[in-house]
Amino acid sequence: MLKDKVVVITGASSGIGALTAKLAAAEGAVTVLTARSEQRLREAAEGMTGSFELRAMDVTREDQVSTTMQDIIHKYGHIDILLNNAGYGKFETITDMPAQEFGQMMDVNYMGTVRCTKAVLPSMLQREAGHIINVASMAGKIGTAKSTAYTATKHAVLGFSNALRQELRESGIRVSTINPGPIDTPFFDIADPSGGYISNVKWLMMTPEHVARKIVKVMHTGKEEMNLPGKAAVAMRLYQMFPRLADRLTYRIMNRK
Repeated sequence: MLKDKVVVITGASSGIGALTAKLAAAEGAVTVLTARSEQRLREAAEGMTGSFELRAMDVTREDQVSTTMQDIIHKYGHIDILLNNAGYGKFETITDMPAQEFGQMMDVNYMGTVRCTKAVLPSMLQREAGHIINVASMAGKIGTAKSTAYTATKHAVLGFSNALRQELRESGIRVSTINPGPIDTPFFDIADPSGGYISNVKWLMMTPEHVARKIVKVMHTGKEEMNLPGKAAVAMRLYQMFPRLADRLTYRIMNRK
């Protein structure tokens, strides 16, 4: 089903971005891996099969995003699927984290998604076809201590995606969000250098391979939202229905960072 589809993935130099790229290429997609570091992209693509190419691109640079997406569209004629996966997190209390870090995280996680989406939309609208998949997070639905900055960015991605889906409802373009819980990836090298959070959430930790397979499944189905893992999806629904009660009952568990 992905054969000959042009799939562009941001944040593809490691973790779920790199693995999703490999799975998509193995299914016959023309896969374009993007990230800031060309060297890390080459390392991520080692052993990769199928049709793919590597593009160095910083999602915080509007000029780079625009030029890269236009080059891809010019080369292949269009982009079928955009996976907005670039992002990072840091777990610190609001009093310890500088305001500048809030802005930088928002610039990558949220504005990076906005820039890439705006760069591909004109072509998709012209074709009346395309699929935009935004990787948000369980954190965007359930706020926890020491993640005020990260949670805000992912909440923004969710709000953006939901509004965009409505805006594009009759355009032929699909919009999906992936909301994973903790994943065993290099994300935590920055987010949790002490390893304390990882040790507390091992019971919930998913493998990047599992999440990558789920993302490819969404590429096939066009499902509007996927919450991972399944047991966390139930908790998210309950939290949204009874937020104050859920806060009181779970804050000791959720705040283990």
